[in-house]
Order: sequence, then structure tokens, then C-alpha cells
Amino acid sequence: MATFMGFDFGPRKIGIAIGQTLTRSARPLITLRSQGERPDWPRIEALIREWQPEALVVGLPFNMDDTEVAWSGRVHRFARQLNGRFGLRVHLIDERLTTVEARRQLAEAPRSLSSTPDAVDALAAALILETWLCEQD
Repeated sequence: MATFMGFDFGPRKIGIAIGQTLTRSARPLITLRSQGERPDWPRIEALIREWQPEALVVGLPFNMDDTEVAWSGRVHRFARQLNGRFGLRVHLIDERLTTVEARRQLAEAPRSLSSTPDAVDALAAALILETWLCEQD
């Protein structure tokens, strides 16, 4: 069983999830606020040390016409920085509509699960990671 960490990158906050290959499932961990539009590297490093993932999965935003969104360059940069800082392989995956699905799931969840405003980002990260895990052979 291998562990993987998923990221839903945004300029102001980053949702993070953890998952594994045995059940090909993931769960939300946390949403970190960026510091001056820079990722909270010390907290990301602490999570990577704690969970020791085999690789990282980052959602890459696309428009519905299959083109990358205008700010996707920032996502590519974040992925390169993850690789450079932690020496882990980073996989990019289409994250289209994951935030929409996360909001839908939270709207249907018991109030205690959806009470934090940042819950959507961590859940989107879990959906991104689960999608990637299910695509692996």
C-alpha cells in the first residue's frame, strides 16, 4: 500500500488530502492559507514529513473547452516547487469541476462536516487525488 498526497492549489489557499492505493480512496486533511500569495511551505513540509507520501498529485485547472485556465502557470510552478523542495514525484491531473462537486457534497453533508468555510478546498483535493488513484493500473 502506497500513500499519496493531493493538492487543490489556489493563489490564496491550498486544499490538501491524503490517500492510498489499497482502496484507491482519499480523505481531506486541511486547507492552508497562503502567506502573501506564497504557499505555507513550513506547514506543507510538516505534513509531508508526517505522512511520508510516495508521490504528490496536484490538480491542474482547465476550462470546459480543454484549455488551461489563465493562471495555470502558477499551478505548474507550484508543482515544480514541490518536486524541487521535497524530491518527490509530482503528478498533474485535470481538476475540472472538482470544486463544484465538493460544494455539492458539502451541501448534502451533515452540518458539522461542512461548517468550516475552507472545507471545500480540502474536499476538492481529496476528489482530485481519488480521481488520480482510480486512473492508476
